[in-house]
Amino acid sequence: MRQQSVIRVLIADDHELVRRGLTMVLEMEEGLCVVGEARTGREAIEVTVQERPDVLLLDLKMPDIDGIHVLKAVKRRAPFTKVLILTGFEVDEAILRAVQEGTDGFVFKDIPPQELYRAIRLVATGEVYMQPAVTRRLMQLMARKTAEEVPLKGSSLTPREVEVLRLMARGYSNQEIADLTSLSLETVRSHVKNILQKLDQPNRTRAVLYALRSGLVTMNEISG
Repeated sequence: MRQQSVIRVLIADDHELVRRGLTMVLEMEEGLCVVGEARTGREAIEVTVQERPDVLLLDLKMPDIDGIHVLKAVKRRAPFTKVLILTGFEVDEAILRAVQEGTDGFVFKDIPPQELYRAIRLVATGEVYMQPAVTRRLMQLMARKTAEEVPLKGSSLTPREVEVLRLMARGYSNQEIADLTSLSLETVRSHVKNILQKLDQPNRTRAVLYALRSGLVTMNEISG
């Protein structure tokens, strides 16, 4: 990722009111700069490639090209841009697909401004942001689906790694986990790396979803 003091954000949503509202909210925060807006999926790809923003705020339900295909195209054509998915109150199969395609985070559109600022900053630094409310909805969706039993892969996790995994599920960043556990940042990063390897998952989002499905982490533990 490019090192710079100002995080450059592109907003992609087909509703002008949403785009303008997000622009106003983001430009009130020091260190964030909106570099453009996109009304369609095709525009989102084109402007991302042209402007190379640090973070793309992307609505999943875009006209002409849906958000999943935009996500895939951006990951291929502008790999330095992080993608933060915006979703409405409903959580459906598209969110599961976004996780599979490597989204850097997802939030509800009613997220409080301060939490949105935090999410943008986290994904801009290379971390994955999972709003706990979205995670809970995802798990409710999964619970309604008929799926094969999830094999348990976490038996080799140490107690400290389980603790870190639970904090990951609650949406804490590596630095916040370090502060809460009195561990160094490097130690937390090492724990996260070990967790991903032991659970055989490619990123934090997939690891947390797997942990929830397999029972390593419970809904009560991320709701408290």
